[in-house]
Amino acid sequence: MLYPQRLGQVTREHADTVAALLCGLLLLFGWFALHLGWLGLAFLLLPAAYVIGGYESAREGLTTLFKEKELDVDLLMIVAAIGAASLGLWRREYHLIIDGAILILIFAISGALEGYAMQRTERSIRSLMSLTPDTARVLLQGREEEIPISQLKVGDEIVVKPGELIPTDGIILSGYSTLNQAAITGESLPVEKTVGAEVFAGTLNGYGALQIKVHKPAQSSLIQRVIRLVEQAQTEAPPSQEFIDRFEKGYAKVIVVAGILLATLPPFLWGWDWETTIYRALTFLVVASPCALMAAIMPTLLSGIANGARQGILFKNGAQLEKIGQVRAIAFDKTGTLTTGQVQVFQVVSANEYTNDDVLKTAASVEASSEHPIGKAIVQAASDLDWVGAIQVQAIPGQGIVGIAQEQQIIVGNAIFVQQYVTNLPEELREIVQSWEQEGKTVVWVAQESRGAALLYERLRQRLRSVNEEQGGRGAEVMGVIAIADQVRTQAAATISRLKKLGVEQIVMLTGDNQETARSVAKAVGIDRVYAQLLPEDKLNVIRRLQQQYQTVAMVGDGINDAPALAQASVGIAMGVSGSDVALETADIVLMADRLEKIAVAMHLGRRSQAIVKQNIVVALSFIMLLLVGNFLGNINLPIGVIGHEGSTVLVTLSGLRLLK
Repeated sequence: MLYPQRLGQVTREHADTVAALLCGLLLLFGWFALHLGWLGLAFLLLPAAYVIGGYESAREGLTTLFKEKELDVDLLMIVAAIGAASLGLWRREYHLIIDGAILILIFAISGALEGYAMQRTERSIRSLMSLTPDTARVLLQGREEEIPISQLKVGDEIVVKPGELIPTDGIILSGYSTLNQAAITGESLPVEKTVGAEVFAGTLNGYGALQIKVHKPAQSSLIQRVIRLVEQAQTEAPPSQEFIDRFEKGYAKVIVVAGILLATLPPFLWGWDWETTIYRALTFLVVASPCALMAAIMPTLLSGIANGARQGILFKNGAQLEKIGQVRAIAFDKTGTLTTGQVQVFQVVSANEYTNDDVLKTAASVEASSEHPIGKAIVQAASDLDWVGAIQVQAIPGQGIVGIAQEQQIIVGNAIFVQQYVTNLPEELREIVQSWEQEGKTVVWVAQESRGAALLYERLRQRLRSVNEEQGGRGAEVMGVIAIADQVRTQAAATISRLKKLGVEQIVMLTGDNQETARSVAKAVGIDRVYAQLLPEDKLNVIRRLQQQYQTVAMVGDGINDAPALAQASVGIAMGVSGSDVALETADIVLMADRLEKIAVAMHLGRRSQAIVKQNIVVALSFIMLLLVGNFLGNINLPIGVIGHEGSTVLVTLSGLRLLK
């Protein structure tokens, strides 16, 4: 019982494709029957091909005619096809019925391809909605109760446990934790937040439980604004699409009006007989049908899409292949796009008699017990070294971590925290650390203090009770410092250089990260213009300003926070491996292997496609003009007109296939 249901679902989802396939099969069998002289079977199959393949175009054309009082190419195609079939029946030249069916088949295939390109908006919105939970844990009279997000009111107090998503924007009332905000703000490192700090819906809570007060309606949260921005940006038709629509309507009007005049005026103006007049008018409708003009574009774009797919570049529709070749400005997200999005140990500098390996091993011994991303990066960097995990490990949120390894107290953390245990910080390390911090890197100090285990444990307990108080007897010694940073992609600088050589006029970087980190990454890859500390709507506004100046603007990103900007940009480009689901759905182009250098390849494909499309349009229009003049002068008959029409269509189609190379 499931198979018929599944078949029905597939048929509904791919109705245009099924119609085009059936039209093609009926056309093939009809031509075969006609060739064998089975006229009865041919006259049964070919009309069915007309109805199945042309129904949608006829419906849309008639709807546009009666509701909008406009003529379009769909209706023109139907008139030309029916005209060819009628003339074939009248003159018993039945091959003309085949020609009319071919016209319908070409448009049926085109309609099916366009349908697939229009299905991503709803999916992108569904992906956005999945970022936040459906319910929130609310405190009611001292008890926790789960209620739907939609029922939250301003002033409600909610509880978020470790590892849970924040359900709505709010202010922390109690608790301390690190929040992963990369999906919303693009910050490369989790942010430490405590009482009074604002948290955003869709961000991931770390190790601490939080009590949050709702300070704005759930529908006004940052993530909900992102959803609305994506909806709005994706429904705004680009100017090029509006131009194409106007051209099709204008072309159809001219051809239909000219066909009517050609069918009525020649007997009065030039004394043609009515049979010749109607014959020439129908020939005019066939040769003027814009099939060659339409074939000048679609095969070219499909070939470019196939070429890109072989190279790991996924174009979601043909229009974006054209637009990428017109791009004059490109905006890059930082985290996960120009960088890998994963923090790593950037550099280690040791002090005194210690080596860099000593520093890494000592830090890893205590960080092995930590869940913090910085700790994981240190442990990963020391994975090839021989070290022993510490005991009695205690983490001081926002400051550092201490523990005991091989009867030595290990202290790892920021400068303020480590200074509680050491007499002073080496001046040469201070200078290095200052330069690192100016580059936006996170710095971890490592120190150790030798003591008996029992004494160590007692002192550790005392210090943890009041870590911010000055204490005497500082006996620890600084071993060195570790710089932690989000790594720049190896191909980023070369990609930026190649884009500049291709003539891109403006390249900017957009990020939610701090100004120092942003400028450091921009300098490393060769970008001069930086916008830092941006929320999703800020990125969207920057894209709009760039579009006002440069018209065609591309945006390259990977996170949820990039979705509105990706949707607004003339061309949205997403990273396929590191990219979030909504970024992948919203973008027009996806780099399947996260290889930035493929952006330049995509631009080259786009420019080649533009050149070939222009060549094909010139060829198609030239054929149409020659056939029209020949028809008017009486130098061609309908079969020759059909051959010229179909020949020009095949010629421009083969020309478009050049992009497959």
